[in-house]
Amino acid sequence: MSIESAQASQVALRLVTAEDEERFIELARMSVDLHHPWVGIPRTPNGFSKYLARSDQTNAACMVACLRDPDDLAGMININDIVRGSYQRGVLGFAAFLPYVGRGYMSTGVALAVHYAFDQLGLHRLEADIQPDNRASLRLVRHLGFRKEGFSPGFIKIDGVWRDHERWAITREMKLPPVGGGE
Repeated sequence: MSIESAQASQVALRLVTAEDEERFIELARMSVDLHHPWVGIPRTPNGFSKYLARSDQTNAACMVACLRDPDDLAGMININDIVRGSYQRGVLGFAAFLPYVGRGYMSTGVALAVHYAFDQLGLHRLEADIQPDNRASLRLVRHLGFRKEGFSPGFIKIDGVWRDHERWAITREMKLPPVGGGE
């Protein structure tokens, strides 16, 4: 499945583009309270430019989950810190945009991203580091078949604070999530 054709019913996955800037920033600003303190999302033109520049498909793949009706961005999905060689792994990050939270769109988008990571990027393993109180993200990765691998105190510095995280992962050999079942 190529990124251009990665879609399931109402949701499609594609690489973020410069044309997404205005709407992406608008939705990120609308969703700032939803994401705090879990994740920081680009909310300025400069931040968006840096975000777009790091999506080189070698070290990171930055994508958007898009709705077909209405034509809009439901959320963002990243595969960060890609390591090649004997690791072949990446770190998954994702965030929904208001007003599309809780409708299953991100389950579909993240499922598409998992398939993209394995089929197009050639990764063997995808990891997700999630704060223990972020129940929605924990529910999503659990639903998609990720396994919990551990707990790391003070693991990632977010908003100036070292925060605890649960570590979840899925590998190519595991049962991959179905695409389109979350809507």
